[in-house]
Amino acid sequence: MVQDSDSCEHNNLGVFMSSRQPRKQRKKLYNAAMHTRQKLVGAALSDKIREEHKKRSLPVKKGDTVEVMRGDFKGSKGKIIKVDLKSMKISIEGVTMQKADGSERFYPVHHSKVRIIKAEKRGKK
Repeated sequence: MVQDSDSCEHNNLGVFMSSRQPRKQRKKLYNAAMHTRQKLVGAALSDKIREEHKKRSLPVKKGDTVEVMRGDFKGSKGKIIKVDLKSMKISIEGVTMQKADGSERFYPVHHSKVRIIKAEKRGKK
């Protein structure tokens, strides 16, 4: 299916969206392929890294050090252990919750609620 260049809008995430309707935007995110979700799971950069990369945000990656900016764990810092592209959430070292049986598990944090403090190597840069 080929669309006119006039009917498509290029959003800041590098993904073409052909509608402004919220329901269609949500549907596009819900049905997005995993390789597309990798670009969507991004976080803001700290001032120091922002100057290095000349960008405001980057996709989160396993091994990045992040700081939680919102929620119960606000201010917590740690390395990313796992990036779940299906739910668009990340697991961070030190951000855990206690289960009913007493064992601990990682608390899933939404990618938009963190800031990257130290980024792992990305590509050729």
